[in-house]
Amino acid sequence: MPRDTKMSKVGSNVTLINVMKLAGLNTLGISLARIDYAPLGENPPHTHPRATEILTVLEGTLYVGFVTSNTDNKLFSKVLNKGDVFVFPQGLIHFQFNPNPYKPAVAIAALSSQNPGAITIANAVFGSKPMISDDILAKAFQVEKNTVDRLQAQFWADNHN
Repeated sequence: MPRDTKMSKVGSNVTLINVMKLAGLNTLGISLARIDYAPLGENPPHTHPRATEILTVLEGTLYVGFVTSNTDNKLFSKVLNKGDVFVFPQGLIHFQFNPNPYKPAVAIAALSSQNPGAITIANAVFGSKPMISDDILAKAFQVEKNTVDRLQAQFWADNHN
């Protein structure tokens, strides 16, 4: 059944089945996620610190990619259609975006850990509690402090259920 993407600010809904939701996964080293994407929805840049991810598109089209480590920051990206598969290496920042303004998309992700973890970059950086100092973030992102303040004032929603 399609999951609700209307309540998500980013237009996606991630339904994760890991060891916390299905105890039978304990010691198996695997988990699974269904990702529903609204038209023009995305699963924003994030990382799984404890798992490699293999994504399979079930319906629609997705533009996906990951960025290598700081040594060269190379983007590996591709447009995927129904049946296509893409791998996101463990710990690397990656994303998925539905470029179709009219049709939703659905994907299944298999992860190589019973508890892969998920760190959504914007949520972690601009939505931390307590907040990271705007002086630190302004310098790190090389922007004005009021830009950082505006980003920190937003409600950073979690699209993982």
